[in-house]
Amino acid sequence: MKKVIFLAAIAFTCLAANAQSNYQHAIGMRFSSNVYYDAAAASYKFFVSRPGAIELNLGIGDRRYWDNGNYEHAHGVSFAGTYQHHFPIKPVPGLKWFVGGGLVLFNTRANVPQYDGFGAGIYPTGGIDYKFNRIPLNLSADVRPIIHITAPSDFETVYPTVGVAARYTF
Repeated sequence: MKKVIFLAAIAFTCLAANAQSNYQHAIGMRFSSNVYYDAAAASYKFFVSRPGAIELNLGIGDRRYWDNGNYEHAHGVSFAGTYQHHFPIKPVPGLKWFVGGGLVLFNTRANVPQYDGFGAGIYPTGGIDYKFNRIPLNLSADVRPIIHITAPSDFETVYPTVGVAARYTF
């Protein structure tokens, strides 16, 4: 009897969570204006509560810079984690706006020290999120003004970025 009650509770929780958020998990790509280390990123988003979601991004970037008469490249890689709190936009089913914040860790590699090295930053975020009703597709757009806590010397302290994402939902 305990097993039946336990399984029923799990099924009810899963159904309630799915009905509240339109989707529970999404995986895809996020593209950003941040060419240093986050121009293209693998994106995984999952809901931890009815309005709350975590988005994880593993990104790459390639910043061109001028050095001694030649264009050089600063290649970068990053990992970002974001909490997003969603609010429905009533007239359109599946459309929500969100606010939140996150942390990014990155490393860039370049031939000059002002673009070479490890960095970390925090950011507030806000945007919109849409889940199509008939197909397993989620689209989102966001703004992330990254505040670099530590970074190579030629990185701006505040670096405003915008991003768009497309994800398969399940």
